[in-house]
Amino acid sequence: MATLSKPLAEMANDVLRTADGRAKAALSRQYARNWFAARENGDLPDVGRATPPDYPARPDKPELKDPRDVPKRKPGTPDGRIALLHAVAHIELNAVDLHWDIIARFSHVKMPAGFFDDWVRAADEESNHFNLVSDRLEALGSHYGALAAHAGMWRAAEDTKDDFMGRLAVVPMVLEARGLDVTPGMIDLFRRAKDTETVAAMEVIYAEEVGHVAYGSKWFHFLCGRHELDPKDEFHRLVRKYFHGLLRPPFNEEKRAEAGLPPDFYWPLTEETPGKNRGTPG
Repeated sequence: MATLSKPLAEMANDVLRTADGRAKAALSRQYARNWFAARENGDLPDVGRATPPDYPARPDKPELKDPRDVPKRKPGTPDGRIALLHAVAHIELNAVDLHWDIIARFSHVKMPAGFFDDWVRAADEESNHFNLVSDRLEALGSHYGALAAHAGMWRAAEDTKDDFMGRLAVVPMVLEARGLDVTPGMIDLFRRAKDTETVAAMEVIYAEEVGHVAYGSKWFHFLCGRHELDPKDEFHRLVRKYFHGLLRPPFNEEKRAEAGLPPDFYWPLTEETPGKNRGTPG
């Protein structure tokens, strides 16, 4: 039986403290292989405890800017498609950290083995997504770090650093679910440009993101059951507390349903709650 050289939470911490994108993805994938090798006989290896950084290590480039200051490019142009891929790479790298962070930050909460399996698998898949998109950027004459990127990607993690259920509600069930809404349009854009290699990469991402949203929904419902909470009411409460702005249609209702998100979870969040200040959209 394979054994881990260190507890899972410490491995998660190592990934979070690795700055270079390719190195972060490589370490993430290696640790995922180690975890599943150790899980082969069904035992739960040592999860341990860790204190993750408030903000994960990042390379010197890309320059991180306020979303309003990131240059806008027309997606129908070659430069616009590169800019879109760069934004996707940035999202995927943040997702690698988000999935390892939920393991490290909430390692003190007793959870079933399947919880750790799901988020290690998700982190591994996000690492592959980052590599796929980085490969396409390089094939198109660019690279991750060549353009400015969104500085607010880690905001949801900061806002929910002390709230396990809030993290599940906002990151997989809101932010990653949004990816299910917008990715088909991106795939169509690259298909129209006859960029079949990028279409293939984006289709892998699209298919696997459904699973990540489903992991969030599954473990959110698990914790609601543990604490005797109504999942829909609690989801609405937490999203209104932590998400800055309203949810915006159109929604990919088919894929959201496949991931365990029924319409009555998200449609009510498209409107202001009477008498409640929702904060500044962002």
